[in-house]
Amino acid sequence: MQDLSSLVKKRRTTKAFDPKRKIAADKIEHIKTLLQFAPSSTNSQPWHFVLAQTEAGKATIAKATEQFAFNTAKIMNASHVLVLCTKQQMDEEHLHQVLNQEQADGRFAGEEAKQNQHNGRSFFVNMHRYELKDAQHWMEKQVYLALGTLLLGASALDIDACPIEGFDATVLNRELGLRDKGFTASVIVALGYRSEEDFNAALPKSRLPQAQIFSQI
Repeated sequence: MQDLSSLVKKRRTTKAFDPKRKIAADKIEHIKTLLQFAPSSTNSQPWHFVLAQTEAGKATIAKATEQFAFNTAKIMNASHVLVLCTKQQMDEEHLHQVLNQEQADGRFAGEEAKQNQHNGRSFFVNMHRYELKDAQHWMEKQVYLALGTLLLGASALDIDACPIEGFDATVLNRELGLRDKGFTASVIVALGYRSEEDFNAALPKSRLPQAQIFSQI
């Protein structure tokens, strides 16, 4: 088993995918599990994931890159494409859905423990709703935690990936009907295997030195 530091060192953002290579179905199931069990603040899970695995599905997503043409080929040549979406609001229905799932999974010894969990999660949700007034931003932060889990997991599965923020969210929300479902598109991730034309694969990784980015107290 590879250690995590080797995985982050080998991972590259893929700039060109080989359209002939497809990800095996069992690996896609692993990817779905990684996203399902990604961490989120207070286990709030304010997300939805759209998985495109057909040419038609990828073409639908690619419509959102008309103003970002440099990303169109990445989407169309990838094996699979994920759209990571954020809830428009953290409503009571969702909070109770999460709570009931936690109960079904055996997380509570009794009703008091269940109510304490609900009260604690609601405290933070309401803090972002009413005091900080940054609930949407806070929820999107959780989606980006899922993105990090996805990218590291893809590396562990020897799958190449490219996170994409260059797209028209208005177009993508419309094409996928996300607003009607209570979500908005936050980031696209193309998944597959790099082609020989991927110049980034041969470049050395570059990060600021640890001496600069860490302080010890």
